[in-house]
Amino acid sequence: MASATTTLKLPPELRARLAALAKKTGRSAHSIMLEAIERHAAREERTREFVKEALAADRAIDRGGEVYRADDVHAWMDRLASGKKASRPQPWRK
Repeated sequence: MASATTTLKLPPELRARLAALAKKTGRSAHSIMLEAIERHAAREERTREFVKEALAADRAIDRGGEVYRADDVHAWMDRLASGKKASRPQPWRK
């Protein structure tokens, strides 16, 4: 896949920090910036998906979806994490 060129104007202080980091790590400033942009874009995508799922879950609850007490869920997860057999908690409202 061909890459497109993008111009990025950096404040002098940030440019100096990137140059120093690139020198210390043996990487190029370009690779550091590319990795940072990729990580940030992925985080933003995950955040948007999380919010979308949370809003859908909220709508499902409003339509009568199952709701669990946090203490029951945490106790269940603790039992599972310790390797004990655990049945799923019961919803307190359907």
